[in-house]
Amino acid sequence: MNNKNSTSPLKYLDPVMISRLNNMELRARLVVEGFITGLHKSPYHGFSVEFAEHRLYNPGDALRHVDWKVYAKTDRYYVKQYEEETNLHHYILLDTSASMQYRHAGQLSKLQYSTYLAAALHYLMIQQRDATGLLSFDSEVRTFLRPRSTMRYLREILLQLERLESSRSSEHFTGTAHALHQVAERVQRRSLIVLISDLIDDDDSQDQIIRALRHLRHKGHEVLIFRILEKETEALFNLPNRPMILRDMESGVELSLNPSTLRNAYIERMHDLSDALKRQCRKHSIDYVELDTQVSYDKALLAYLNKRKTLH
Repeated sequence: MNNKNSTSPLKYLDPVMISRLNNMELRARLVVEGFITGLHKSPYHGFSVEFAEHRLYNPGDALRHVDWKVYAKTDRYYVKQYEEETNLHHYILLDTSASMQYRHAGQLSKLQYSTYLAAALHYLMIQQRDATGLLSFDSEVRTFLRPRSTMRYLREILLQLERLESSRSSEHFTGTAHALHQVAERVQRRSLIVLISDLIDDDDSQDQIIRALRHLRHKGHEVLIFRILEKETEALFNLPNRPMILRDMESGVELSLNPSTLRNAYIERMHDLSDALKRQCRKHSIDYVELDTQVSYDKALLAYLNKRKTLH
């Protein structure tokens, strides 16, 4: 039983296992294969995924596009889907600021976890012949790769993600709201915007982020947010009960304290901020998913597929 599980594709939904692989394309492929395997098991039974390699022939389609080999096997007419036949345009917005490099209790930083998630999403999108692009940002947009739907382009995106995974942001501060406003102005075609970020900001910045998200919605874009946290320390504040110095990774400000004296107040404050963000997202029809760097990727990929399903 254990041997079977150790060789199962499902193991590649584990972020730590994925981190041991040596390139981003292999990581992306194995995460998606593990996910698809999991769709046929509880609790996802009955949820089907169709990759758009072919579609049924419709009157008016050019006969030269009919796949005659498939016809010989099935006695049905199928048309090959080509690169220009994309269903959706996607942009993945990846936060690469200093706070995303945080890692304490976990084996992966938030940035590592996020780059592997982004790679798997890009791979899944391309497999469905959707066009996908990548933006990375800290205080400014640093990478802007417009959506395309070819495997060759996917490899270019994955190479960029490999660079981002190992990079160290030269900018300390996150400019999420500024980046979102830039995207709203630069992306003209209606798209699905997938934001991957920790969204850790002060109250004013969170208000600014909400306004920027509303700007995207006003421009007609659909929005899916994956908020990445190391839950054990960032949400639950489970740090040793002894005096220590905590340093803000973006501002560099240091604070000497004993975590036990602030734990309850900290948890309550984080809960209030998270609830406020969730309420605003619901109000503006924005999908919001919180992810812990310790958990597998199936929750995120399923959330994406459910979102995509609503757009058809």
